[in-house]
Amino acid sequence: HVAGGASALQATLPDGRTVEGELVGDDPDSDLAVVKIGADGLPYGRLGDSTRVRVGQVAIAIGSPYGFQHTVTAGIVSALGRSMRGATGRLLDNIIQTDAALNPGNSGGPLVDSAGAVIGVNTAVILPAQGICFAIASNTAERVAIALIREGRVRRAYLGISAQDLPLLRRVVRHFDLPRESGARVEAVTRDSPAAQAGIRVGDVIVALGDTPIAGVDDLQRVLTGGRIGDTVEVIVLRRDQRVALSVTPRESNH
Repeated sequence: HVAGGASALQATLPDGRTVEGELVGDDPDSDLAVVKIGADGLPYGRLGDSTRVRVGQVAIAIGSPYGFQHTVTAGIVSALGRSMRGATGRLLDNIIQTDAALNPGNSGGPLVDSAGAVIGVNTAVILPAQGICFAIASNTAERVAIALIREGRVRRAYLGISAQDLPLLRRVVRHFDLPRESGARVEAVTRDSPAAQAGIRVGDVIVALGDTPIAGVDDLQRVLTGGRIGDTVEVIVLRRDQRVALSVTPRESNH
């Protein structure tokens, strides 16, 4: 929501220089954008793996709230797997909740762990509450950035579900001989959507799409970005004590 619709973009470097920025691509659905700046030899943050983030670990936010540049605040990861509505109304899944203080001007800044790895992109705060702040997971940001750099937009296959990561009991993993110890639990199914037409139900846990194991929402979104649009694929779900195979044909999202 920071770069979208901007008439001009500039970046201020740590040494005080200001350089022009070019919008490579903007994805309002994920509240992310890629900006290219005209400078060489700049240091950059190392992307961490957001699937390894744990509740209670240290979280450090960097940004320029109210114009106070290079402000650092610290807290912990309060919760994982949150959902919130983006600017377009699309549901953003797998959001990181933190109590590291965020204010207007922090949006787009990194959320890093104690080793300095970027685990999220700061995006929102709930006002007037204090200590309830949100960041887009780094794995989501990486996937969106790659698509924007390659195509200038993100093509998404639409299933018509909302989902959250769900750890699976070990006995369930062993019983069904699953390659992963978690899946994507379906929280809602949109009427007349590809998922509804395929027979996917609320409470189903998606563990595979085609030949790809699904360990959570990140895996599901990664598989659905691009190549699956219009292709009928098998989706494997756990439904109570059964392993159910369904056929679903994702269509391109018009959001």
